[in-house]
Amino acid sequence: MLITTNAIVLSKIRYKDNDLIVTCYTQEKGVLSFLIRGVLKSKRGNSKAAYYQLLSQLQLVINFKENRNLHAIKEAKPINIYQSLHTNILKSAIVMFLAEVLATSLKEEEKNKGLYEYLENALVLLDSQSNFANFHLLFLLKLTKYLGFYPDDTEIDFQYFNLSEGQFELQPSNKHSISGENLTLLKTMLGINFDAISTLKISSQKRQTFLNMMLLYFELHLGNFKKPKSLQIFNQVFN
Repeated sequence: MLITTNAIVLSKIRYKDNDLIVTCYTQEKGVLSFLIRGVLKSKRGNSKAAYYQLLSQLQLVINFKENRNLHAIKEAKPINIYQSLHTNILKSAIVMFLAEVLATSLKEEEKNKGLYEYLENALVLLDSQSNFANFHLLFLLKLTKYLGFYPDDTEIDFQYFNLSEGQFELQPSNKHSISGENLTLLKTMLGINFDAISTLKISSQKRQTFLNMMLLYFELHLGNFKKPKSLQIFNQVFN
């Protein structure tokens, strides 16, 4: 069955000499993987391998077959072409990190219009921003809304936040209750959107501490989530 769908590249690995296995989050079918034969062959003028850079946005015509692990791409063309995500070294580090987080977090093989639109729009916004050092923090926080564990802010005035329960509390109830600077920053983040993220003044140390807290939050709520391998490189770039 041929399906036309927009897609965001989550990961790619080389297969044999000239092939790629590419995993995408698609607008119509959720997470799908594709075997793309011959895309790495050295042909003059062949730029198709560049289509599959991490977090690139594509329109695909795919040969979709139920219960298949690998599908075939009949046609591919870039959409929402980025100007800086793959050329700016700092943005490239964010792309590598977020792609790994998404590849680990997104397992569903079903349509989720809201999630796709969130990813699509957030990446276009990152591409256009000049002050983006805190972008990934808000990106991860807002992503939890679509993954089902966005913080319950009903009692946002309370002095602790329980990471394992996803809610604010008066007193710490277990080892995953946080307070202090991480709590203050979390409350601030819950009240802003991407347009305001550039106004936050956060030291690199606070940024790294908050990021580690967010990754723990993901681990507590997503059974198979693991800290990205790119985290160490990412922290080095932003320190």
